[in-house]
Amino acid sequence: MMRQYELVERVRSYDPTADEDALNRAYVFSMKVHGSQTRASGDPYFSHPVEVAGILTDYRLDTASIVTGLLHDTVEDTVATIDQIDTLFGDEVARLVDGVTKLSRLELQSPDSGHAENFRKLLLAISEDIRVLLVKLADRLHNMRTLHYIKSSEKRARIARETMEIYVPLAERIGIQEIKEELEDIAFRELYPDASESIISRLNFLQEQGDDIITRISGEINRTLVEADIEAWISGRTKRPVSIWRKMHSKKVDFEQLTDINAFRIVVASVEDCYRALGIIHTKYRMIPGEFDDYISTPKPNGYQSLHTALIGPEAHRIEVQIRTTQMHEIAELGVAAHWQYKQGAALTEGKNYHWVRQLLDILESSNNPDEFLEHTKLEMFPDQVFCFTPKGEIINLPQGATAIDFAYAVHSEIGDRCIGTRINGKMAPLRTEIGNGDQVEILTSTDGTPSPTWENWVVTGKARARIRQFIRGERREEFVKLGHAMLDHAYREIGYTPEEDPPQKALKHFGADTLDGLEAMIGSGGIQLAEVVQMLVPEEMMQDNDLDSLSPGDLNIVDFSTGQGGDGEDSDAIAIRGLTPGMAVHYANCCHPLPGDKIVGILTPGKGVTVHTKDCETLESFADTPERWMEVAWDLGPQQPEGLVGRINLIVSNERGALGTLTTVIAQNLGNIHNLKITSRSADFYEMLVDIEVESTKHLNDIIAALRAMREISSVTRAQA
Repeated sequence: MMRQYELVERVRSYDPTADEDALNRAYVFSMKVHGSQTRASGDPYFSHPVEVAGILTDYRLDTASIVTGLLHDTVEDTVATIDQIDTLFGDEVARLVDGVTKLSRLELQSPDSGHAENFRKLLLAISEDIRVLLVKLADRLHNMRTLHYIKSSEKRARIARETMEIYVPLAERIGIQEIKEELEDIAFRELYPDASESIISRLNFLQEQGDDIITRISGEINRTLVEADIEAWISGRTKRPVSIWRKMHSKKVDFEQLTDINAFRIVVASVEDCYRALGIIHTKYRMIPGEFDDYISTPKPNGYQSLHTALIGPEAHRIEVQIRTTQMHEIAELGVAAHWQYKQGAALTEGKNYHWVRQLLDILESSNNPDEFLEHTKLEMFPDQVFCFTPKGEIINLPQGATAIDFAYAVHSEIGDRCIGTRINGKMAPLRTEIGNGDQVEILTSTDGTPSPTWENWVVTGKARARIRQFIRGERREEFVKLGHAMLDHAYREIGYTPEEDPPQKALKHFGADTLDGLEAMIGSGGIQLAEVVQMLVPEEMMQDNDLDSLSPGDLNIVDFSTGQGGDGEDSDAIAIRGLTPGMAVHYANCCHPLPGDKIVGILTPGKGVTVHTKDCETLESFADTPERWMEVAWDLGPQQPEGLVGRINLIVSNERGALGTLTTVIAQNLGNIHNLKITSRSADFYEMLVDIEVESTKHLNDIIAALRAMREISSVTRAQA
C-alpha cells in the first residue's frame, strides 16, 4: 500500500502547486474513518481508496480529484457525512464525493432497478463534472483487479457483466484506453474463462514459434518511412484476447482462420505526415478493401483521431495499422485526462461539453423508469459508428443500422417528434430507411406531425426510443381516459344513474387513483373491471332498482353480449370507438382485420386497452371463459375515416405472364394500396396468395374483391380470416 508521503510526491511530480495539506488531511481522515474495515482479500479497507488515488495520479489529475479518490467511500461505508466532507475539504470535493458515492441505501424493488437507478444518478453527476466519472472508473478498476478474492462466482459474474456493459463503454467514451482495455480483459476472463484461456495459450504458442515477427515487421515499416523522409515512432503488439474473440464471433471463423492478429501504430509529427505515411504504405503494400477509416477528418465522439487501415504487409502478413500524431496519441491513450496536459482543465470539468453526455441526459428526461433508462443507455453506449450529414454539412454520428427517424432525433428531439418524411441524398425515402456512411439526410417536418407507435420497432438509438415511448405513454393515457370515460358513462346510462359530482376520495383511494381521470384511465386500460367500479360508485338502492344487486362484478357488463345486438353503428347499447387512435387504446386485431362496416366486438386486455375483432372471428373462442373482458363496440366514424386500415384477401391466381401486374393494376385503379403480399402455395398452373390491402371500409374492400373476380386470371378471391 502506498504511503502518505509517496502519494504526495507522486502528485507534486507533475503538479508542483498541489495542495499538500489537503492531500495529507484526506489520507489521514480516510484511514481513521475506515478504521479496522477489511476487504474480501483480507487487506485493510483503506488500501482501496489509496490505490484509487494512485490510479488517478497515473493520469495526472488535480488535487481535488486525488482527494476525492481517497474519500470516495467514506460517506457510503463509514459514519462520515457529506456535510462533514464539505466542512473539512470544501464544496468542490464534497460535490465530487457525493457524485461518486454508490447510493447503496436506496430502497428499490430489485437489484437490477437499483443498478439502473445508481447509473442514472451517476450520469447526472457526470453532467456537472466529468471528474466524477474518472474517479468512478479508477474505483471500478481497482475493484476488478481484486475481483478474484470474491468467493461467490455468481457475484463475480454479476460485477464482471456490469463492468463490461457499463464501465467499459464509459471508459471508451471518454477515451481512456488503458482503463478500458484492462477492465475489458479482466471481465472477459471472468465471464468467458475457457475462451480466454484457449486464446491466450494459442497466442503464446504463436509467439514462441514466430521468431519475433512484430520486431521484424516494425523494422521494415520504419525503413520504408525513413526512405520517404518521414520520422516516425512505430510500435506493434498482438491483439488482445477479447478483441480476437469478438472478431471470431463477428466473422464466424475459427482462430486458425484469423490472419490479422497483429496491429501496428505509427506516430508522426503532423497531420500532413499522417496522410503522407498512409500514401506510402498503401503504395508499398496492398490495402485490404473496406478496411480503411479516417478518424482524423471525422473524429469519434470521445475525440479520438487516427487513420486506420489493413494491409497485406511485410512477409505477406495481414496486419492492421493506425497512424496518428503525437498529440492524437496522447488523447487516444489518456482520453479526457489528456486535456489537463494541454491546459484545458475547464473543458474537463464540464460534462455537458461532451455530446454523448447530453444525449444520455436527453434519454434521462424522456424515461421515468430506471430499467427502461438503462436499456436505452446500453443502446446508446454500444455504437458501431455511421457518419452522415445534415443539408448544412454538419456531421451526425449514429449506430450502425440507425434509420432516418434516429437521425431526426439525433438532430433535435422536436425534429424527431414532428418528422413526416425524409430525403436521403436528395431522394425521397421511407422514414424506416437505414442510414449509410456519408449519406446526406434531410428531415421533412410538420407542425401536425407526431410519433407513431410503430416507430419504436424501427429505431436503434436509445434517445429516439426513449422519446417515442414518452410520447406514446402520454397519448395512450389520454386514450385510456377517453375510453374509460365512455365505458363508465355508458354504464351509468344503462342503470339510469347521473352522478352529481366526482367520485369520493375514499372510492378513488380504494382503486389506487388520485383523480377521476386516473380512475377512468385504469378502466380504459383494463387495469380494473368496470363492474367493480360501478358497484362501488352507484348507490346501492339504484343497483337494487335495476335488479343488478345479485350480479357479481364479473357478470356486470356494459350490455348483455349474449343478445348479439349492436356492433353495426345502429344500436345505442354499443360504445362508439370514434376518436380513439389505433395503436393507443384501441387495436385492430391482426387475425381478422376488422373494417368499418363489419359487425365487431371488443376484447379488453389489461394494460393494453381494447382489441377489436369481427364478430365471426375464430379467435374469440379463446375468450369464451372470460365474459368480463367482452365489450360491445361499434363504428361511429362520422366524416373522418381512420387511416391505415388493412383488409386481407385470399387469391388463387393463374400462373401466366402478366397476371400479377394485372392484379396490382386492378387494386390500384380501385384506390387500394397493397400493404403486403405472401405466396402461400404454388403449382404449375396456379399460385395461392394472401394480399393485405389498405382500404377505407368493408364496402371499399368488397368493391376491390368484385373487381378482382371480374379478372380472367383470378380463379378465386375471398376475404381471409387469418
